[in-house]
Order: sequence, then structure tokens, then C-alpha cells
Amino acid sequence: MYDNTTKAVISLTEDAVYIVKNGKKTKITPKNHGEDRIIWKNGKVLDVDRSERVRIEGQEVI
Repeated sequence: MYDNTTKAVISLTEDAVYIVKNGKKTKITPKNHGEDRIIWKNGKVLDVDRSERVRIEGQEVI
């Protein structure tokens, strides 16, 4: 269903991903390194699974 009166404003000057679920907008902000997976259920976003990659550069502890 499309409602002409519902609009959202987003910035086109920053990198991000937006998810709209049940009429509400969620902004997914970028990370330095990693991966984001979107989990769907019955045609709707259920979860976002975020993982982070850490580059090994001789550090003693991560």
C-alpha cells in the first residue's frame, strides 16, 4: 500500500543504509571494516547481523 502523504528525508551527502519497516526508518551507519547482513522473515526485515573485521598488525591483544 502506498501513501502519498508519508515522506522521509535522508541526507545524500553521507554514506548509510536505510531500512523502512512498518513505516519507521532505521539508519545503518558504516563501520571501518566489517560486514552487515540483513535477515528477512515473511518479506520484512527481522534483524541486522553486524560483524567486525580486525586487521592483524602485530598488536598483542585484540
